[in-house]
Amino acid sequence: MKLNFTDYKITFFLVLSVFFNYSFSQTFDENNLGANRTDLYVKDLLNKNVGVVGNHSSLIFNNGKYIHLIDSLLSLNINVIKVFSPEHGFRGQADAGEKVKDNIDSKTGLSIISLYGTNKKPTKYQLNEIDILIFDIQDVGARFYTYISTLHYVMEAAAENNIKLIVLDRPNPNGHYIDGPVRKKELKSFIGMHPVPIVHGMTIGEYAMMINNEGWLKNSIYCDLRIIKMKNYSRNLIYDTPLKPSPNLPNRKSINLYPSLCLFEGTNVSIGRGTNQQFQVIGNPLWTNYNYTFIPKSMPGAKFPKHLNTLCYGLDLRDSKRLNKINLEWILEAYKISNEKKSFFLDSFDLLAGNYELKQQIIDGKSENQIRESWSIDLSEFKKIRSKYLLYN
Repeated sequence: MKLNFTDYKITFFLVLSVFFNYSFSQTFDENNLGANRTDLYVKDLLNKNVGVVGNHSSLIFNNGKYIHLIDSLLSLNINVIKVFSPEHGFRGQADAGEKVKDNIDSKTGLSIISLYGTNKKPTKYQLNEIDILIFDIQDVGARFYTYISTLHYVMEAAAENNIKLIVLDRPNPNGHYIDGPVRKKELKSFIGMHPVPIVHGMTIGEYAMMINNEGWLKNSIYCDLRIIKMKNYSRNLIYDTPLKPSPNLPNRKSINLYPSLCLFEGTNVSIGRGTNQQFQVIGNPLWTNYNYTFIPKSMPGAKFPKHLNTLCYGLDLRDSKRLNKINLEWILEAYKISNEKKSFFLDSFDLLAGNYELKQQIIDGKSENQIRESWSIDLSEFKKIRSKYLLYN
């Protein structure tokens, strides 16, 4: 894949916004993004070799248009020497779980190092000659959304190699609530690096502070970390990302439903990968009592979707109300009506849930209230930890 950073023009983003049903935020001024507050961090980059951890979402809003952070830094004569990209790649087009190869930008000659290929943690060799790192990626506030796992490994590598890390803070589209079981120690994985609930209610900057100060890095090593805060941000504001943060989160509705529907990734139920309603529909070929249907097809970002080329029956959730908590009704009902209960759960379900209890509670027919009650103590303890790192109301 050949990259051309200067191709990130506003017309490109407007086309994407219309095509993927995005609208620019009316409730948060894009000029207040951490990335936009260049006067606060550019002076730290002068006469330094800079590495950028970013992807297609690393944008600055300037004079009515979006430009890529790298374009901005280069225009300010900052010596960017290397770029690191997370899951889905620098362009944000690779499938979930698909390995991404290193690359070279044909115009600038910058190396693009994949942190979702041979290694997920930057190596000492890859960090050679870098004086300072910048992290700027749009997160969506769920434990299993792997950009925060990449953040963890970048912080760890920076600490081990005595490199300062600057995180440019961005809004959390699901920052208005906290919910779900807290991940248990024995279920640590790349889709659950930390003992947090499914929905943590923190910005990426706040989350980085928590990782650092709670001693979650290897050997409790400490990262030289600086957060560039947003101006006038409240986590209760509705924020529309200017383009989809990953291939299968095409709009505001999918991002809001994601923490609830991602649990279905660990089942035999499709969540719309291979359609244009990703994370907005659920279905299975055997749910013939439902009228709504869809057929998953191979497409960019979903080359091999669940139930490929098979008619699925299910629910269209695009008109559902905005969620302020994880919806358990859908998965409880899905298991109840399943004709193939022995194959309903896949191996990944416990990793997504973060505990072994949720699967058993669903099998046992526990009510939503009973399940929520089992989370309450751990959730309260997490909220106490979280409160120490909040930068915004």
